[in-house]
Amino acid sequence: MINALADLAGFEGLFNLFRYITFRSVAALVTALAIALVIGPRFISFLRSKQGKGQPIREDGPASHLLTKKGTPTMGGLMILIAMTVSTLLWMDVSNGFVWSCLAVTLSFGAIGFLDDYDKVTKSSHAGLSGRTRLLMEFFIAGLACTFIASRTGTSLYLPFLKDFAVPLGIFYIAFGAFIITGFGNAVNLTDGLDGLATMPMVIAAAAFAIIAYLIGNIRFADYLGVHHVSGAGELAVFCAALIGACLGFLWYNAPPAAVFMGDTGSLALGGALGTIAVVTNHELVLLVIGGLFVLETVSVIVQVASFKMTGKRVFRMAPLHHHYEQKGWAESTVVIRFWIIAIVLALAGLATLKLR
Repeated sequence: MINALADLAGFEGLFNLFRYITFRSVAALVTALAIALVIGPRFISFLRSKQGKGQPIREDGPASHLLTKKGTPTMGGLMILIAMTVSTLLWMDVSNGFVWSCLAVTLSFGAIGFLDDYDKVTKSSHAGLSGRTRLLMEFFIAGLACTFIASRTGTSLYLPFLKDFAVPLGIFYIAFGAFIITGFGNAVNLTDGLDGLATMPMVIAAAAFAIIAYLIGNIRFADYLGVHHVSGAGELAVFCAALIGACLGFLWYNAPPAAVFMGDTGSLALGGALGTIAVVTNHELVLLVIGGLFVLETVSVIVQVASFKMTGKRVFRMAPLHHHYEQKGWAESTVVIRFWIIAIVLALAGLATLKLR
């Protein structure tokens, strides 16, 4: 009888692990990675059989892309979304509204991206949905999410490097948060132009925000670091971990030469997820540092368009920025790896803001 009680106590001790966010985060990462790796081959074959010519390649892009990337199937972001969603639902605290908000934005942005990819594939055109229509849908979804999040976290903008200092934005915070989420959805979308270029920086940024979410959600750590505590935000570490695992599993098949592209289905969803996590943790401005690579890519497009319209001259040989370096003669793998290094440095700089106050 004593041995039986001892065995039962040990069994209860095992289940006690599920209380810990760290344990469930690791489990979520491994689960998402395994799902993506397992479904990958058949899923890619399915996409290839349905799409025929694959993703349309920009005719004004680098000439090498027409030779090496033509015929590669797109919508691979569905792999990421499936793996991430299943893993998150398995390991999350289902009563946590923040995780549900991130899931809702991620899947909604993924649906918009899917419609865009579907339009491109069926019409064999690189155009897709009109930019205005897509932005309006994204901003509406992001606004709804921000309204829910702000009702629980407040409407103040917290500044990095300053302890216990916030700018009250009131109702304008909803628009600001929606801008952050929508902006990053499209920033990741612009970065996704080379094999693996957007995926690994996304893994790096998600890892940084997993740490931030865990610390922000723990009142002791938040008090020690002098940052604003958000009750329940720690659970986002599980969501971030599932995102990391799903992206790593996708990267296995997206590594050069890519067997599949994530398409707008994946890039919009990933960027939207990152923006929503930043809003929940009140680290919107730190996102501009951690996700600085995505910001640079977006700024390069804005500068290029503005310069050409105002002066008739181009600042870069081609935008986004990664194409500029391709045109300068850098090999695709060189651009990708060097941009990964930049993403790592920026993520470390963003994490440093937790202590430098």
